[in-house]
Amino acid sequence: MAKLNVYLPAMGEGVIEATITKILKKEGDRIDEDEAILEVATDKVDSEVPSPASGIIAKMMYKEGDVPKVGSVIAIIVDEGESIPESESKAIEEEKPAEFHTFAIKDPVQVDVEDSPNAFGSATPGGKFLSPLVRKIAVTEGVSIGEMDAISGTGAEGRITKNDILAYLANRGKAKMGIMLDHQATEPVPVGESLVKAPVNLPVSAKPVSVGSEDVIVEMDRMRKLIADHMVHSVQTSPHVTSFVEIDVTNLVNWRNKHKDSFQQREGEKLTFTPVFVEAAAKALRDFPMVNVSVSGSSIIKRGRVNIGMATALPSGNLIVPVIKNADQLNIIGLAKAVNDLANRARKNKLNPDEITGGTFTITNFGSFDNLSGTPIINQPEAAILGVGAIKKKPWVLETEQGDFIAIRHIMMLSLSYDHRVVDGALGGQFLRRIGDYLENWDSSRTA
Repeated sequence: MAKLNVYLPAMGEGVIEATITKILKKEGDRIDEDEAILEVATDKVDSEVPSPASGIIAKMMYKEGDVPKVGSVIAIIVDEGESIPESESKAIEEEKPAEFHTFAIKDPVQVDVEDSPNAFGSATPGGKFLSPLVRKIAVTEGVSIGEMDAISGTGAEGRITKNDILAYLANRGKAKMGIMLDHQATEPVPVGESLVKAPVNLPVSAKPVSVGSEDVIVEMDRMRKLIADHMVHSVQTSPHVTSFVEIDVTNLVNWRNKHKDSFQQREGEKLTFTPVFVEAAAKALRDFPMVNVSVSGSSIIKRGRVNIGMATALPSGNLIVPVIKNADQLNIIGLAKAVNDLANRARKNKLNPDEITGGTFTITNFGSFDNLSGTPIINQPEAAILGVGAIKKKPWVLETEQGDFIAIRHIMMLSLSYDHRVVDGALGGQFLRRIGDYLENWDSSRTA
């Protein structure tokens, strides 16, 4: 092997850099093939970077907190007993992309403070990181330090990107000091191989909250901040409407109870209700394709694939949404395997970036916490999200040819939140009812 460069791999569509959150191996350590070298975080997912080969870590090119670009050399591996010349290591260091930044390093771009009242360091007074390109734009356009600090950065760790400052400049006349700017940035919406720019209204900051002597302040972690921004953005983007149906799933419950043991013995997988919910939603999305859409400006993007995300609670208390791609093309066995695999790896922080992107519809399970129902928030840029509640035994009116009877049945509630810009009450109600029909009319004789 002699020497092997380890590169930061592609981290998903639209991701050009990642923050190194933890170094797992130091120089001189032995590492095996597929063993993790370091952990990285992007705006989409946290993940590990594995070693492509076994050997000795001769050189680590970055430190914790650094933000290398995709394709950068992050480490050098050599055979045991070998090393790399200092000159060769230096040459690799100089190959780092020009936009690479380290938070602890003073920015190399110099601005004469006496000549410019808008001189910037590598960060704003509020701690938002600024690249040389962003600072150059700010100085050229006469943007003050105070204005820069008020811009809501959409990059890693809140850094202000080129798109952030350009969007601010386009709406500068509308901005008010002392609050986050109510400007429009852009968020890529994947359409086949191209990108459509969709408006994103960034949130206005809330007023400060008083803190009592017995109160405890807990700082949000990185993922919680991303979730918070995503939820506020969704509510500001889509006018939410939520519809509900209550359904009798006794046939489904009896079917699952009959097959779950043999299914696990045969397939080595648990048979939960989640793959059944995914199947019903996938069928309904094919029946009502105008729910399987996204909005870009005044255009409606009808999705050609049915990719269903499933909201998954993590041990940390946070939430992530892995996506089952082409869910309408999988049978119950395939869906069960996909659901269990994605959920298990999500909880172990082992998801790949492309496994949490590309969703066209999302399901969230309130019933897993014994909740009857809820009003979920749409996972942008999708147009709807299904909430499934707990299955409870209840007295239920059965209509038969001999008359109406009250019986004990397995009942659950479904809720659907949808974007009222493109999904009206009639469409949303019919779509939700169709999902309910698929679950209520489950074929008890079906094989698992």
